[in-house]
Amino acid sequence: QVHLVESVGGSVAAAGSLRFSCAASGSILSNATMPWYRQAPAKQRELVGIINSGGSTDVADSVKGRLTISRDNAKNTVDLQVKSLEPEDTAVYYCRALSALGNYWGQGTQVTVSS
Repeated sequence: QVHLVESVGGSVAAAGSLRFSCAASGSILSNATMPWYRQAPAKQRELVGIINSGGSTDVADSVKGRLTISRDNAKNTVDLQVKSLEPEDTAVYYCRALSALGNYWGQGTQVTVSS
């Protein structure tokens, strides 16, 4: 059974930054495409960024220039860093792994940005 575990997101004032990670059991991450999503209260889950197995990334227009995704295959982790945070970034952030072994979700981590 594959498990994805996100580290604690946190609370920060507007204009601050946060970095959190997604870790997987086993070596699934090294060959997986890893999208990141977020879901704000009363809103649909939205894709904010993605990194493929080769390390290429793409991010949503809403966070472009502020969000960076990176991976460390040796540590079996994928990191998400968001800077210049805005109250509108408040949401639960989820990682996901798309691999030949299946499709897995993390449990989500709360990010709260105060104005």
